[in-house]
Amino acid sequence: MTAVQIRLKDAGATRELGRVLGRLLGPGDVVILTGELGAGKTTLAQGLAQGLGVSGTVTSPTFTLIQEHQGRLPFYHIDVYRLEDPEAALELGLEEYFYGQGVTLVEWGERLGELLPPEYLEVCLEYDATAGRRATLTARGQRYARILEELKQIAGPGA
Repeated sequence: MTAVQIRLKDAGATRELGRVLGRLLGPGDVVILTGELGAGKTTLAQGLAQGLGVSGTVTSPTFTLIQEHQGRLPFYHIDVYRLEDPEAALELGLEEYFYGQGVTLVEWGERLGELLPPEYLEVCLEYDATAGRRATLTARGQRYARILEELKQIAGPGA
């Protein structure tokens, strides 16, 4: 398992990380976002959408659960925060998103447990009053390890 940690000075840096990731992702890629409320998950999702060429506003789908956007690839933004249990996620048809031709991003994805696909990129966003914001990106599978290698080349020695 490959992991990269990146310090994020502000929301703009979080959005930029998303933009860079969006440019690196391809059909069928899955990103799982974790982190406390207010850690920047939706901000990162907005940047990722920009990197995918999505025009228009991207907001958290907390109440709608799934928002579909069109860019150079379809972008499926899913928020499972309000789901009572992982089994309720089955009714959303997640397999169609996870194994489709678009890029799927799931906020609070750790709540899906065993319903997660076997391979994905996990992005854990954290905020600490003394250390600041930090993103830990963990590759679950070879495809995502290659994406992290590309990200390190773009981001430089700080990644």
